Amino acid sequence: MLGDNQAVATVAVRDLNAAKKFYADVLGLQQVGAEGQEAAVYKAGAGTLIVYRSQFAGTNQATSVTWNVGKGIDGLVRDLKARGVSFEHYDMPGMKIEGDIHEAGGTRAAWFKDPDGNIHGLVNG
Repeated sequence: MLGDNQAVATVAVRDLNAAKKFYADVLGLQQVGAEGQEAAVYKAGAGTLIVYRSQFAGTNQATSVTWNVGKGIDGLVRDLKARGVSFEHYDMPGMKIEGDIHEAGGTRAAWFKDPDGNIHGLVNG
C-alpha cells in the first residue's frame, strides 16, 4: 500500500524563526516552496523535511529524523560541530563512543538536538 510512496519527515518547533535559522544556516538545508507563518519546507536529499509550529515541540524523547549520510559521517560531524552543534552521548549496550560517534557492528551514528530539543540522528547507512 504505502511502500511505493515517499514518506516526509515532520518536526515540531515552538519558534519558527529560530528553527529556520538552525535548519538553513547550521544544517545547510535549502528552503523550498512557499514560506508560511506556521511551517517551512526544506529539501532533504530526494525528500523533504517539514518544520512546523506546535505547542508540543520538543516533547519527543526519541529520534525524530535520521539522516543517512554514508561514509562521510566523520567529516559531517566535524563540520556541524564547527557550526556550533552539540552532539549527544548515549550509553547503549554494545556501542562504543569515539569522540561524538557511536559505533557497533560497523554501524556508526551520531545524535544532536535542534533548538527545541528534537533529536536528529546521523548514520553511516
